Amino acid sequence: MMMRFVFVVLFLAMFGQFEKGLAKPPNILWLSAEDIGPHLGCYGDAKAITPNLDRLAQQGVLYTHAFTTAGVCAPCRSGIITGMYQTTIGTHHMRCNANLPEFLKPFPMYLREAGYYCTNNSKTDYQFTAPKQIWDASSSKAHWKNRNSNQPFFAVFNFTGCHESGIASGAKYRSVTKNLKPLQRQDPVQLKLPPYYPDTPVVREDWKRNYELITAMDIWVGDHLRALKASGEAENTIVFFWSDHGVGLPRAKRWLYDSGTRIPLIVRIPEILRVSSQGAPGTSDQQLISSIDLAPTVMKLAGLSVPNYMQGRAFLGNQLKAHREYVYGARDRMDERYDIIRMVRDKRFRYIRNYEPLKPYYQYMNTPEKGATMKEIRRLEQSGILPSAAKLFSAKRKPIEELYDLQKDPHEIRNLADNPVYIQQLKKMREAHYSWVRETRDIGLLPESEIIEREALYGSRYGILRQKDSSSIMTRLSETAALASSGQDALPMLLKAINDIDAAVRYWGVTGIGNLAPRESVNALLVARKLLIDSSASVRIAAGRALARMGKPEESFPVLKKALAGPHQWARLEAAIVLDEMEEQARPLIPELKKALRDQPNKYIVRVANRALNDLLNTNNEVR
Repeated sequence: MMMRFVFVVLFLAMFGQFEKGLAKPPNILWLSAEDIGPHLGCYGDAKAITPNLDRLAQQGVLYTHAFTTAGVCAPCRSGIITGMYQTTIGTHHMRCNANLPEFLKPFPMYLREAGYYCTNNSKTDYQFTAPKQIWDASSSKAHWKNRNSNQPFFAVFNFTGCHESGIASGAKYRSVTKNLKPLQRQDPVQLKLPPYYPDTPVVREDWKRNYELITAMDIWVGDHLRALKASGEAENTIVFFWSDHGVGLPRAKRWLYDSGTRIPLIVRIPEILRVSSQGAPGTSDQQLISSIDLAPTVMKLAGLSVPNYMQGRAFLGNQLKAHREYVYGARDRMDERYDIIRMVRDKRFRYIRNYEPLKPYYQYMNTPEKGATMKEIRRLEQSGILPSAAKLFSAKRKPIEELYDLQKDPHEIRNLADNPVYIQQLKKMREAHYSWVRETRDIGLLPESEIIEREALYGSRYGILRQKDSSSIMTRLSETAALASSGQDALPMLLKAINDIDAAVRYWGVTGIGNLAPRESVNALLVARKLLIDSSASVRIAAGRALARMGKPEESFPVLKKALAGPHQWARLEAAIVLDEMEEQARPLIPELKKALRDQPNKYIVRVANRALNDLLNTNNEVR
């Protein structure tokens, strides 16, 4: 193995794949955490107890504007390992499994080809069928120490104790924090809660747990750094610390605000490995960083050429491209619920586009509903005593657009989208969003059942919007998706869209008609009835929803019954969600919903059907 490595290094150096000036490839160590924002002492949090990470920041660079592409782990991690947006490669829905195009290789494969020993300990969660060649070792025993002598390594260690389950589960919280000393504990009364949470002892306990789990993680970081130093490899190793998304609590995890997407990022580069002025100890860097930038950055630091297909931008190494003007994010299916939301963030402002504004912020989802903070929010919703900032996110529907000035409003509770003073900023970021959707071929605008159909046709989800006429389709799709929530003036264009050759455009056309629910429009009724026999299951289901919203639920029943028992699992989920949203209108289909509890291919359909039945029958049967 050692001879092979020497040969590879000499070969790559000879042909210029290792960048000029790099005598020996550096080791690279990733220490990653789950479900935390920058609640660290080095980020100015006076309550944080994080001495090891604070020291690491003093020895390296602290990035103040680092963000993930989603507010939840798996979609983010698929982007981190590929350097591409999850909405481009089709890994955007939580717990999906996409096929990658043949050309797309997770970046550790390039490192291995260049002679690196690559290990992962041990979370993957990529949402695609991973090639076996990604890692030399990926398990709880994987470690850079197991490499051949003098072989450079790229090693990932993942701390899972900060996961939202560590807050929600008393047993896990106690297990993760069992070795903390009294001075490492927090007094919940002394902590400052974000204004979008109700200030109760229950919520404060969760917030305290978040801080103490971070302290336990900080101790873990210290252990790894001491082991690295003891091995003699510290001066040959670039160390990264980052989190996969924000805090594991409501309105943070799964969301696209700073609370869900802003992460800590610290990089320590030994002096001998620094390029130009990069990596100066004790410095901070305000450039915008996206989580998809990690892959090309590691490749640059390793002296490798970055593949042209990567959408991330290297922020360290030689020959860097211009700084980002924006970072982008997406929210799609979170477990059993769809909610298509897109985000654009610059250094000061955040723009959010809600493509499904008729859905509440807090859709009922099994996993977060089990958390103490979410239960407390629900309790106070019923009592009508939520504080004003918390009420914003308990609303039954969302605004179509949101705009926040993070400089004046760091918790993002004052929406400026309707403020005429900010109209130019709104327009600028709205256009940046639309451009990103088109340029990256955002397949999140397609219904999931439609994605599965087309993946079989094109071989990968990446290929779905890259056929010969894809630019035209993408334009019509993005425009119609926006029109679907643009108000009554959009009705004529929505009626026209239902004749489009592409099913996804027709889907958004009839979804928009359903959103408007124009009961007095004969044309709208005729269009919805026509689409009940469309060739696409997603279009038929959306037509059924539209008819129900226009006061004709009985006309939707045959289509929804058939879809709920049909061959496509994601069409089944789409149908179950429509029935749940129909509330009392769905009562005649109680037998079909009960059958869905027994005969469905995934737990998400069962969860939604159970929720619908609970509401209709006034029961409360929990489903895992």
